[in-house]
Amino acid sequence: MFEGFAARTIDTSGTRIFLRIAGDGPAVLLLHGYPQTHAMWHRVAPALARSHTVVCADLRGYGDSGKPPDDPEHGTYAKRAMAQDQVEAMQALGHARFAVVGHDRGGRVAHRMCLDHAERITRAAVLDIVPTRTLFAGLTRELALGYYHWLFLAQPAPLPERLIGADPIFYLHWKLSGWGGHGLDIYAPEALAEYQRCFRDPATIHASCADYRAAASIDLAHDEADLARRITCPLLVLWGERGLMQRHFDVLATWRERASGPVAGRALPCGHFLPEEAAEATTAVLAEFLAAQVEPPSSTA
Repeated sequence: MFEGFAARTIDTSGTRIFLRIAGDGPAVLLLHGYPQTHAMWHRVAPALARSHTVVCADLRGYGDSGKPPDDPEHGTYAKRAMAQDQVEAMQALGHARFAVVGHDRGGRVAHRMCLDHAERITRAAVLDIVPTRTLFAGLTRELALGYYHWLFLAQPAPLPERLIGADPIFYLHWKLSGWGGHGLDIYAPEALAEYQRCFRDPATIHASCADYRAAASIDLAHDEADLARRITCPLLVLWGERGLMQRHFDVLATWRERASGPVAGRALPCGHFLPEEAAEATTAVLAEFLAAQVEPPSSTA
C-alpha cells in the first residue's frame, strides 16, 4: 500500500502526528474514521496524488500518531484539539491552505477545522456523517442500536476499555463488518492487518474511547457555542445508500443548515466505508470536487 508515499512523523503542540505524503499540486488532507487508520485511503490516495499533494494522516489517538492520556473534561480528544493537530502538521509540511476530506471521525475533525481554521480550508468533504449535535438530537431506537458504540465507548473508563481489551480483534472485526453486513472481504489484507496491528494497542483502545467521550460532552459544548457559525468554503457531502445515515436523515439538508457556502453531495452505492466499499466512485467524485480547488502548487503554499 501507498507505493511512492513518504512517511513522516511531525511533532505538534499537543502530540505527534504520523502521516504519508505524495504527489504535487494543491494540497488535500485525508482523515480516517473509527476504528481505522490512514490506511483506509489506500485505494483513493494514489489516484488523487496524480493532481494533488495528498497527505494521509493518523488522527491523534489512532494508528501511529501520539496517544496522550485523556483528561477529566475530555478536552485532550475534543475535535478542536484533533483539528489543531492536523492544521499544525499541514503547516509544518508547508501548506498554509489546503482542502480536507474526512470520513466518520475524520469528518467531525474536518467540520471543526472549517469552523476554527476557516482561513486555511479551501474546500471540505465529509463522508457518511451528519453533525454530531444532529446525531445525538435525532437518536431513535434503530439508530441507537446501529450506533450503539457511541453510547458504549462514551461510558466512563475503564469499562469499555476492559471489555474491548478482553478480545480487541474480535471487537475490531465486529465493527468493521457490522456496518452494512458486508463482512471483512471488502478490506485489502494489508489494510486489515494494519487495523489489527494498531487496535491491539491498549493505548489506542483508550484513546478511541476518549474520542467518543469527547463527542458526548465537550464537543457538544463547543458545537452549542458555535451554533451561529457556518462552514464558509465549498462543501461536498457523500454517504452510503445502504447505511443508517441514509435511512434516518436528510444528510444533505443537515449540512446545508451548517454552511453558508455551496453544498453538494449524493449517496454512493455502498454502506459506511465508502473509500473501501466504493473506492472507484468515491475517488471519481472527490477528484471532480477537488479539481475546482484554485490554489498555487503545494511548494509555494
